[in-house]
Amino acid sequence: MLGVRNYGQEYINNCRARIDMDVAAFARLADVPAKADFEPLFFNNLLVVLDACFVHRLRTVEGKDSNPLNEVRILCTSILNNGGTVAPDSTIKYVPAKSVLGLQIGDLISLSSDQFAALNSAFFAELERKFL
Repeated sequence: MLGVRNYGQEYINNCRARIDMDVAAFARLADVPAKADFEPLFFNNLLVVLDACFVHRLRTVEGKDSNPLNEVRILCTSILNNGGTVAPDSTIKYVPAKSVLGLQIGDLISLSSDQFAALNSAFFAELERKFL
């Protein structure tokens, strides 16, 4: 597939609804000790799903200034290729203080539901601002 410069509102809404359904399913899990162990695995993987929905977004439109789109890209690449530890990306000017989660290079990625919610919200806002 070629790089994507614009996504339609319907596609964005469908992707958001899919992510929201998964988050709601997690929230319905019984409050048992295993849920706490499962939470970071679930939300790290859900972040990869979120990124995959928009994996063909053009980097020239996304920018490289520590925005939420960059943050998701860096975190997903780190989850998949760096054992879940935040790794630098030479194409992005990542500044933890400007990011949603504030993770530092070398930090272990272990997302909570609240962290995912914050990043998910910021990701969709930035995506709609730049790609709609």
